Amino acid sequence: MAKKAKGMPKSVTNVESRFKELVDLEVRTSADTDVKDLTKDKAKDIYKNMEDIRNFEENVKRFFAAGEIPGFVHLYSGEEAIATGVCSHLSNDDYITSTHRGHGHCVAKGGDLKEMMAEIFGKSTGVGKGKGGSMHIADIDKGILGANGMVGGGFGIATGAAMRNKYKKNDRVVVCFFGDGAANEGLFHECLNMASIWSLPVVFVNENNLYAEATPQWYSSGSNTIAERAAAYNMPGVRVNGKDLVAVYDIAGEAIERARKGEGPTLIECVTYRQHGHFEGDEQLYKATTGEEKEWASVDPLNVFREYAIENGLLTEEELNQLREESKKDVEDAVTFAKESPMPEAEALYEDVFAD
Repeated sequence: MAKKAKGMPKSVTNVESRFKELVDLEVRTSADTDVKDLTKDKAKDIYKNMEDIRNFEENVKRFFAAGEIPGFVHLYSGEEAIATGVCSHLSNDDYITSTHRGHGHCVAKGGDLKEMMAEIFGKSTGVGKGKGGSMHIADIDKGILGANGMVGGGFGIATGAAMRNKYKKNDRVVVCFFGDGAANEGLFHECLNMASIWSLPVVFVNENNLYAEATPQWYSSGSNTIAERAAAYNMPGVRVNGKDLVAVYDIAGEAIERARKGEGPTLIECVTYRQHGHFEGDEQLYKATTGEEKEWASVDPLNVFREYAIENGLLTEEELNQLREESKKDVEDAVTFAKESPMPEAEALYEDVFAD
């Protein structure tokens, strides 16, 4: 449970100190963990996955700016350690619900890079036949119940899926990813309460990048942390460094195992920071460009894991660089596939409207 801090003033005159106070509140890091199952092969998979997310997003950014991708895109760069650390414990039989910033979750859960890229390009070969696009990307076969354009839209879906799993008496787990802004939606409280009452196999993972679009968390939240809200619903609440993959991996593993055993839900707050704007085109004038915020923004989760892997003898720098190059090639192939794929036919508008 996160340490309770002093009451939070609503004044906006001391942004820098408030930012520092929030980031410095009690948070779990790799130094506080005891990871024993992180083998060399697992480390390779983890790093490749993070590189896939980063390369995927940077290519989406490039082609969106070139006008080749329709609609809006919300990039996940900077938050790779969360999706990867959590989804490393999941199988295709487990479920996740995502947000409008959902590409990273889908890649981490095993989404096909080519089909995902084609979907974002609006092509018929996309995982949703080009009909969902960036903000509604989903793959039921992989347990990806969908990104969501509604803030907090995944809470009810995740809670319902967890209720189904409990009813069927299987050991499947649901992970609900959500942002700090969504934590102030009414459905957050309703679903955490319901999940607690019914002891559902669901893990609520808050990706706290400290801004709900342009509104800082310290200004919009009555509690200093999201994790401390878990106490109201009689479930564990843990605050973790969301840029430290090993810490996320450890905490998520505990929570997911707890859910599989039928011991109920957990709330995990991952403190992170997005490298890009809320959406592409966002000027980000609300962000500080000096001091504590700039320092926190400069921490790259990929580099944090690289250093950990080398220092702990899991991977060499040469092996890490090779994985980075493999990822670039895989994403390049995905872009080529998307560009060469056909647009949906007009008749497709009338397909998949109703369930068979």
